[in-house]
Amino acid sequence: MKLLVTGAFGWTEKEIETLRALGHEVVFMQQEKSPLPCEATWVEGIIGNGIFLSHPIEEFTSLKYIQLTSAGFDRVPMDYVKQHGIAIYNARGVYSIPMAEFAVSGVLQLYKKSGYFHENQKAHKWEKHRGLLELFGKNVCIIGCGSVGTECAKRFKVFGCSVIGVDIQPYQNELFDIMLPLDSLDEALMQADVTVLTLPLTEETRHFINTECFAVMKPGAVLVNIARGAVIDTDALIAALNTRLGGAVLDVFDDEPLDEHSPLWDMENVIITPHNSFVGEGNSKRLNTIILNHLEVFV
Repeated sequence: MKLLVTGAFGWTEKEIETLRALGHEVVFMQQEKSPLPCEATWVEGIIGNGIFLSHPIEEFTSLKYIQLTSAGFDRVPMDYVKQHGIAIYNARGVYSIPMAEFAVSGVLQLYKKSGYFHENQKAHKWEKHRGLLELFGKNVCIIGCGSVGTECAKRFKVFGCSVIGVDIQPYQNELFDIMLPLDSLDEALMQADVTVLTLPLTEETRHFINTECFAVMKPGAVLVNIARGAVIDTDALIAALNTRLGGAVLDVFDDEPLDEHSPLWDMENVIITPHNSFVGEGNSKRLNTIILNHLEVFV
């Protein structure tokens, strides 16, 4: 297969040579926004992430295979892909472990007042804080019970939490105490001390977490977003953080990078990271395995 491979995945020369050894012709481009290093009509397969944001998929008239280096499909014109019978695969499971660890870490930072102690350490200040919280016994609601949601459930359960899942298609999973459909969201939010968002971004889930959702959340609840920024109504979130929520762990935002004037930056009960939760040293090995497994069909 004639493959266009992009720098959305940190390829090594050895990994590129492995693709060639399997019989594929490979052209590499580092930046997906750059001009194509080959004719679009030459390309039969693409391994990348957001390349169609800069290069219309219609240009790739020979395309029959897409391997995404992300878990989400929201940067791909899926209607076109389906209409033209193009095989498409995502990176399901690749980033789930570091993202789940990040979610737990963020909640613990808020519960254990890590920011307070960090500031005191910089100031060489010895002062106790009597308001630390425990994860043990808390109710955790995970919205989106796929690979990332399941890894989150696994870790929160170890801390002694009760875990409620909310998913568009509820199914049996022993890591969740109960899994509810989307129309039971309010019921889950009313019980949750911690809510973790891992659902995909679609037209139906855009601003899925809104003023009405925040109104039914427990006072003092913590919200974690490691999904996509646009699943939250940001204005409603800011209002809730000022009145109802105990805090938020935000790795993704409606507009990225987050505007430097956003009030979220200065909120003491908010942890902000730059879309970084997916990073882990095991990602390359997991993603490379997935890519090679999917390419076996096209050898």
